[in-house]
Amino acid sequence: MRSVVWDKALLAYDLGETHPFNPVRLALTIKLATELGVLEDVELLVPGAAGEDELLRVHAKGYLDAVRDAPGLGADLAHGLGTDDNPVFPDMHEASSLVVGGTLLAAKQIASGAAERAVNIAGGLHHAMPDRASGFCVYNDCAIAISWLLDNGFDRIAYLDTDVHHGDGVQAAFYGDPRVLTISLHQHPRTLWPGTGYARELGAGKGNGYAVNLPLPPGTQDPAWLRAWHAVVPSLLEQFEPQLIVSQCGVDSHAEDPLADLSLSVDGHAAIYRNVRELARRYAGGKWLAIGGGGYQLVRVVPRSWTHLLATVLDRDIPGDTAIPEGWRDFVGGLAPRIELPKAMSDRTDTDFLAWGGDVSDPTDASILATRRAVFPLHGLEPDDPRD
Repeated sequence: MRSVVWDKALLAYDLGETHPFNPVRLALTIKLATELGVLEDVELLVPGAAGEDELLRVHAKGYLDAVRDAPGLGADLAHGLGTDDNPVFPDMHEASSLVVGGTLLAAKQIASGAAERAVNIAGGLHHAMPDRASGFCVYNDCAIAISWLLDNGFDRIAYLDTDVHHGDGVQAAFYGDPRVLTISLHQHPRTLWPGTGYARELGAGKGNGYAVNLPLPPGTQDPAWLRAWHAVVPSLLEQFEPQLIVSQCGVDSHAEDPLADLSLSVDGHAAIYRNVRELARRYAGGKWLAIGGGGYQLVRVVPRSWTHLLATVLDRDIPGDTAIPEGWRDFVGGLAPRIELPKAMSDRTDTDFLAWGGDVSDPTDASILATRRAVFPLHGLEPDDPRD
């Protein structure tokens, strides 16, 4: 059984018409997935807003009050509200709570046994901190759902973050908790906000070694990104033996994304999702909670990449040469007549990669080795041996 959480009410998480984090990307994704038949005969689960007790798993009471009050009072810079990144918007608390409720509903589907996999493309707000908004994120649905899962039958959860930005809010929430293995692949923090996610960030106390960061140089393309992923992630999952994988699936790593500088393709994103599904089968009893994240090429990239995500969760994989339905192209052409619309579900890029062999022949390989040397010994693995 697979579950998809969606309701148009999730579009209310709207930071403003000119803000990069535009909810139209969600609507266009659902429309594309529907027209391609990905969601045929799938009952879309309608979430309710998360209650205060659930939000308090991660966030401070004073912060919740500030979010509730902000639409009437204006900016509250002490809590990161009212900035260019995190503008105040109507019903901000209610809309943000609904996003959390969507990810919690997906988590509960897996915990109850109703589904082996579940997806909420509206989630993935991984930057929100306990007492402040950050990076377009008001409430951290990722961390709240993991916290709930830890109290409801799970004590080993792997969190995989493939957004171009470091998964700093989730890392911070579990930095000292050995029950949660957080792994983030992201553009190098010297070159991109939020400036965290160095290989040396390993966790604290009993959680030392359970925060894993693999920063990648600007310009990294699919083959190098996938080589880095396969050089680090499977070995750690095998040692950790998670009961569930939670993956944040931001697509701002795409070459056309306006806010960052990695160079992945829609084909690379699809390859990532299919590998996460395989890793869940191999190491987590098939259990996989997938959530959205960043992505700011709203028309050409996000709808295609996240349609691939929905299809992967549902075991309805889409061949890359599949044509984009004319109905979708006509609809989007009316909204954005100056944008050249994609014709297929592929960027026609090569995702084949050479497995890492222990060398440091390019900057990506140097990043791989730095991360392996920082964290692998803490898990009984040999960092310089590509067999580990």
